[in-house]
Amino acid sequence: MSEANYMANIVGVFGDPVAENPTGVMQNAAFQALGLNWLYLNFEVTAANLAAAVQGMRAMNNFRGVNCTIPHKVAVIQHLDAIAASAQVIGAVNTVRREGDRLVGENTDGKGFMTALTVDAGIDPAGKSAVVLGAGGAARAITVELALAGARAITVVNRSEERGETLVRLLNAQTPAQATFVRWQGAYRVPAGVDLLINATSIGLFPDVDAAPEIDYGSITPGMVVCDVIPNPPRTPFLRQAAARGARTIDGLGMLVYQGAIAFKMWTGQEASTEVMHRALAAEFGV
Repeated sequence: MSEANYMANIVGVFGDPVAENPTGVMQNAAFQALGLNWLYLNFEVTAANLAAAVQGMRAMNNFRGVNCTIPHKVAVIQHLDAIAASAQVIGAVNTVRREGDRLVGENTDGKGFMTALTVDAGIDPAGKSAVVLGAGGAARAITVELALAGARAITVVNRSEERGETLVRLLNAQTPAQATFVRWQGAYRVPAGVDLLINATSIGLFPDVDAAPEIDYGSITPGMVVCDVIPNPPRTPFLRQAAARGARTIDGLGMLVYQGAIAFKMWTGQEASTEVMHRALAAEFGV
């Protein structure tokens, strides 16, 4: 009789709220496709209990890693042993991996966006001019990765002047890009010569599927590549209006899949099937 191993490796997400986080759908599908005895779970962890949750993770040797979402992406840093270089610049961690007895913080959000941009769209950001709507966590990750990849100019458009200027100062101080801040008042008009227009806000995320960022859509031109970080629904009103004006579009579903695949490899050491992940999420979102 062969000796059975009933111990699964555990990964998951710490967040509050976290019940509707869909990451487990694609990760568990990818584990199953490779025949791995791994399980991804959603863990509702309040801000007050984050330190205890990380300590509990340390205590369980088969707890191999975790994603962090609102409100833990910054707060978790103080509880880790090391932070990857790009995550240090971004100032936020969305993925924690176990390296022996050490917990290492990474940020895969921007890397997932960059993979969608370079692989799916075939766009090299080097020398390009980008406008990013928003200055939150997604915007920080994306702008840092764009800057490190050689983007020539980055304009951050945000309603909160303090948050927008903080991000621009970070980019100018720690990356080679030239970053500027524009306060978002009324319908923002995209300047001529912009190569990339990116919605890094949550405007349009389910269930607010009819919402769209307040911009002058007539200023979008066929030469632009227009991206949205919203994965659900993938074809947001923002992207539909951009496509109607001849722009190339990239949806947030690809970004979510790629950042998940990067985390998958960090945890397991194996390549995930992005096709399996994409198919699982598309079925979950009904697209």
